[in-house]
Order: sequence, then structure tokens, then C-alpha cells
Amino acid sequence: MSYDEVVQWFEKWDALAVAGDVEAMADMALFPVNTVTDGSAASWDRATFLREMGAQLGGEVEMESVRTPHFLSDDLVFVVTDGTINGTAVRYGDLLTRVGGEWKFQTMAQGGWA
Repeated sequence: MSYDEVVQWFEKWDALAVAGDVEAMADMALFPVNTVTDGSAASWDRATFLREMGAQLGGEVEMESVRTPHFLSDDLVFVVTDGTINGTAVRYGDLLTRVGGEWKFQTMAQGGWA
């Protein structure tokens, strides 16, 4: 397990998000992806991920993030992010799991978008 690996993974993820490359982001995910918010949860397949994330990432995106990984095991990490997206303060958590030696995005949790 490596803090640096997780930070590098998110640097790539963020660059893809800013570029709007949702296909490449989907390649970094382990489907179905779980989404959790206030009072609800859903599982997204790849097509849903592409549609929903594509809708969120349209246009110009400015992001600043401070991430705090919490390793649950060598192959499972929950990462809390405090940051801003287009000037709006955000706090959310992502669960990554290592599959075949690579980190994969599996669950996102964020309040306020139910």
C-alpha cells in the first residue's frame, strides 16, 4: 500500500475530469460503481457512469483538492477529499480497490446531491 500511488492515481483521475475524458475515467473504474448520497444509493453500470459523469463534467472545470487516504488493507483505501470545484466547496469520499495490481474506482459518497 502506498500513499504516493493513491495520490498519483487521483492526479490522473483529476486531469481526465478536467479534460472531460469520461471514457478514460470509466476505464479506471470497477463496475458496477456504487454512488451514495443523502438517503439514497445506486449502482451504476458503465453506460450510466458515462452518461451521469459526462453530464457533470461538461464545460470548463476548475478543481483543487486535498485528499486524505485511509487504508483499510493493502488493497482497499477510502479517500476523503476536501476541495473546490468551480469555486464551490466540496467534501466527498471515494473507495478504491486494487485489482490486478491497479487501483480501481468503486464507490463515491457525497452529501447534498440526492
